[in-house]
Amino acid sequence: RKEGERFVRFRKKMSGGGEGGEDETTLEFTPTWVVAAVCTIIVAISLAAERLLHYGGKYLKRKDQKPLYEALQKIKEELMLLGFISLLLTVSQNGLTKICVPPGVLRHMLPCTLKEKDQKESQLPKSHSAFSFPGIARRLLADRLLAEAEAAEEAHPKTSFCSSKSKVPLLSLEALHHLHIFIFVLAVVHVTFSVLTVVFGGARIRQWKRWEDSIRKENYDTSKVLKPKFTQVQNHEFIKGRFSGFGKDSALIGWLQSFFKQFYGSVTKSDYVTLRLGFIMTHCKTNPKFDFHKYMIRALEDDFKIVVGISWYLWLFVVIFLLLNINGWHTYFWIAFIPVILLLSVGTKLEHVITQLAHEVAEKHAAIEGDLVVKPSDGHFWFHRPHIVLFLIHFILFQNAFEIAFFFWIWVTYGFDSCIMGQVRYIVPRLVIGVFIQVLCSYSTLPLYAVVTQMGTHYKRAIFNEHVQVGLVGWAEKVKKKKALKAESQGSSHDQEGSSTSAGIQLGSVFQKKASTPEDNASVPKAEGSN
Repeated sequence: RKEGERFVRFRKKMSGGGEGGEDETTLEFTPTWVVAAVCTIIVAISLAAERLLHYGGKYLKRKDQKPLYEALQKIKEELMLLGFISLLLTVSQNGLTKICVPPGVLRHMLPCTLKEKDQKESQLPKSHSAFSFPGIARRLLADRLLAEAEAAEEAHPKTSFCSSKSKVPLLSLEALHHLHIFIFVLAVVHVTFSVLTVVFGGARIRQWKRWEDSIRKENYDTSKVLKPKFTQVQNHEFIKGRFSGFGKDSALIGWLQSFFKQFYGSVTKSDYVTLRLGFIMTHCKTNPKFDFHKYMIRALEDDFKIVVGISWYLWLFVVIFLLLNINGWHTYFWIAFIPVILLLSVGTKLEHVITQLAHEVAEKHAAIEGDLVVKPSDGHFWFHRPHIVLFLIHFILFQNAFEIAFFFWIWVTYGFDSCIMGQVRYIVPRLVIGVFIQVLCSYSTLPLYAVVTQMGTHYKRAIFNEHVQVGLVGWAEKVKKKKALKAESQGSSHDQEGSSTSAGIQLGSVFQKKASTPEDNASVPKAEGSN
């Protein structure tokens, strides 16, 4: 066994790796076919990924999915940022490894103790116990070769740049490589989890389409529309579900009901019908047939490009965590509670907004003529800013992705028994919390956000303008075709020219008006310009 260990040491010395090193051959001594093959594979994979994103964008544009197309562009921007980070780390690695510091500087704020490091290194020689060299001649040959290698090393010592100064590198090449991989894994996991959350949440929201269809069908029934209607507020299903019953006058019980409501039936049909009517009566009163469900889906898709990105404050969070990941603090365990607390707070707040809308109507009216209508307002949201909810959801999804990415990165890189991984009693709760956050956010919080945030004072102007433009262009094309057919039937080229001019004038006059919906030209008083 001793001869085997000495022979392995000899091989490493001859390869230039030093003690514990590996064979490192420069590009000038690497076969050309290896270089060409590796380059071909890397370029082929990169081009395939680029073409996939390109054709995905063309498909979304062809399907008129502008918000999702913009989200795809955001993903491309994140990939470009990752590529730049990768290039920067690769180019600067030689310079970083030559930054030398005294050994004492690197003995503080360690994820693992130096004692654990010594124990790990003491186990490494056991991996070479399988080597044996029977026979006196072979043993003597190994001794002579090793002695020659050690003598050559003493004559021409191969010390590292920092070792020659009796210092250590600020960051080793291996540690830099691991950091490189972690950043890439984090970005990929975040984008993947964001996509899964929006896909599953969107699937639940699309289940509400049948509610929208039934409402629109009732609006086409003239016998019901023209019939006078009086609503007893206390008997309305929306009020009974959100206002009546035990504790309706207690703010504390109201918040507790909102907290538990997010876990079951977060949005009922009566909630959807009432919130939909409140939105329409506020922003497009003259168009009761407005497709609120389609608008809500497009607004959620528009927000997706924000959720899928990694903003500067999220990178700042990563840096702070890496700074505080000190042995004995169990930082990775305690920060797992941050997203779950925020998620429960957001869900409770969104449910409480619906409850507040019900209280406003129930406290003011006993009976009303027509349907029950709630009044949207920014005053129901934190700091009168509904978009704070989107910011929190963005942070929650990223932090949860960070926890999962960090777990699997440690597992693959250092093993499940690594000191950074920690004990099982700290690992299992983190995984359970991560799964809980992903399920609750997809099943409850995101659908709640999609409908409740429409109860703000403003609406998304960009979504309305898109519908208006599509509707008006389609109408103008119909006018042109109708005029052209009429002119052809008369057989007069002069009339044909006049018809086209008339259609153009009508189109211009319509675009000068500020329409509120794709089906109606009534003005809309309030709009959210930035969103």
